[in-house]
Amino acid sequence: MPASLKPLNQQVLVITGASSGIGLATARLAAERGAKLVLIARSAETLKGLAAEIGSSGGEAIHVVADVADREKIYAAAQEAIHCFNRIDTWINNAGVSIYGRLDEVSEADSRRLFDTNFWGVVNGSLAALPHLKERGGALINLGSEVSEAIVPLQGMYSASKHAVKGFTDALRVEIEELGKAPVSITLIQPTAVNTPFPQHARNYMGREPKLPPPLINPEQVAEAILKAATEGGRDVKVGAMAVVNTAISKLMPNLGDKLSARRGSSQQEVIPPLHPQGILYEPGESGSVRGYASS
Repeated sequence: MPASLKPLNQQVLVITGASSGIGLATARLAAERGAKLVLIARSAETLKGLAAEIGSSGGEAIHVVADVADREKIYAAAQEAIHCFNRIDTWINNAGVSIYGRLDEVSEADSRRLFDTNFWGVVNGSLAALPHLKERGGALINLGSEVSEAIVPLQGMYSASKHAVKGFTDALRVEIEELGKAPVSITLIQPTAVNTPFPQHARNYMGREPKLPPPLINPEQVAEAILKAATEGGRDVKVGAMAVVNTAISKLMPNLGDKLSARRGSSQQEVIPPLHPQGILYEPGESGSVRGYASS
């Protein structure tokens, strides 16, 4: 049966990676529009402050400190949402991190850790949410990227993880919506490059500080697309004109796509040395920032 999605002010939303970037922008926008929120991330102090900020503005939010790579903790977070709010209407798998560096230079440990977050975090969140969504109806929203279909050099493992997220999401949609006939909408959000702390949070193997290739869109634009999917559903949602262009070229003219992608290599490096090359691959960031320093 088709998913029956509620207005935002009647929903309980769970957001992973809620402490910065797109997740933080989505949490604030959803709270403004009356949603009850369950905020998940590793950054305990930032989450605590965000929940207090939402509460002081008249909203309702709880926070759960958890690493999305830890399935037991994510299942426990789902139970906490049920305990506090009695239901889950939308679950947003947003948490993610990147690695800047050539694929043959990145360590296996770092690559596996990235997949634990970007891919297995989406799997863990989806499997934790689905029993509750199938029971009452609702939306499952996974954050992919334009590089779920295209690629970007010097972020090869990130591109691979986002391809994997798309494959998982597509297969899950068919199994849940088509075969299972469950009242669940499953959406993949595919933004182009977004002005968040993403480069500063990345593990960096390069000799320069990383950045995202321009043009950048604002995180609030992605948040709007996520919240629209929470109330209206959708399948693959491209956000930003370049997401449409880059994915189309990769499908229709792959050789040209390769050459254009190669040109984006130099546009991913600042002129300054690395500031924090370890990033937040293994440790919480606690930046609490929606935007990266490119906006300053």
